[in-house]
Amino acid sequence: MCSAQPQIQQLNDYTLKQFNNRTLKKRYNVYTVSTIIFCTFVVLFRGKRISRKREIMPATDNKFCFLSLGSSSSGNCYFVGTSDYGFLIDAGVSVRTVKKVCKDNGIDFSHIYGIFITHAHTDHVKYVGVLAEKYNLPIYTTQAVFDGINGNVRITPKISSHNRRVFCKSDKITIRDFVVQSFPVSHDASDAMGYSVLFNNQTLVIATDLGYISRDVSDNIARANYLVIEANYDEEMLKNGNYNYTLKQRVRSHTGHLSNEHTARFLADNWHDSLTHLFLCHVSGENNTPELAYSTVGDALKEKNISPKLFVVLDRLAPSPMFVLE
Repeated sequence: MCSAQPQIQQLNDYTLKQFNNRTLKKRYNVYTVSTIIFCTFVVLFRGKRISRKREIMPATDNKFCFLSLGSSSSGNCYFVGTSDYGFLIDAGVSVRTVKKVCKDNGIDFSHIYGIFITHAHTDHVKYVGVLAEKYNLPIYTTQAVFDGINGNVRITPKISSHNRRVFCKSDKITIRDFVVQSFPVSHDASDAMGYSVLFNNQTLVIATDLGYISRDVSDNIARANYLVIEANYDEEMLKNGNYNYTLKQRVRSHTGHLSNEHTARFLADNWHDSLTHLFLCHVSGENNTPELAYSTVGDALKEKNISPKLFVVLDRLAPSPMFVLE
């Protein structure tokens, strides 16, 4: 009995080894199959993500595109271009925001070909030095605005000479298929300006930070198909708000900002058939609301039976969708 027990034990050990080997092989095979399934799932899942992103951003090659990255006293910046390339107007939002918005909209950041500056107030130029010097982006504006940027202690680093593109307001600057021309506006900053952008015989006009609508501004709006114009404050909210007397006077002066009422009256009296898209920008967070701006301007247009194809109040802080202008 005792001699047989070791044999039985040896047999059991051998059987156990065989069983363990078979179990390990099964486990290995299961692991291998699971790995293959997981990898296949990852590839397919990634493919779906890419496909979904393309659905969000349909191909708009060779179409006029506009996007707001921020439109307020906290920071102003606009993208103008196509789905493949373009340029910025103002640089008052962070570099991280610019790069993220470009990525989210399928625009290669290296295809941003420059920045046009309206004036040297910090909410329009806070990040222009970083964008120019770190990413070697050319900056387009007049010498007076460059002087203002250089004198603004909040702007670092300063823009080196090889990234400066100095122009006069009568100059036309070509960025591939776009022709950009500035025009003067009345604001309490040296050489403040708006921009007219021509692409495929269609014109986008951006007029922000202006105390009144001059003949220069009016003439450019008369040629616009798409208009970005400020409706900065509601007159009653400014009157009864927390701003001190001096600041209230500055805002409502001829070198300040446009009220909802001023913008509404002008547009109702000067609308033309070629103007189809209207974007209200630079809405104050203290003396206005998007709803007030929209209703004040919208009601004035309705009284004249004017119905824009697209009428939008741009968000103060959040990026807008990419608008295809057509």
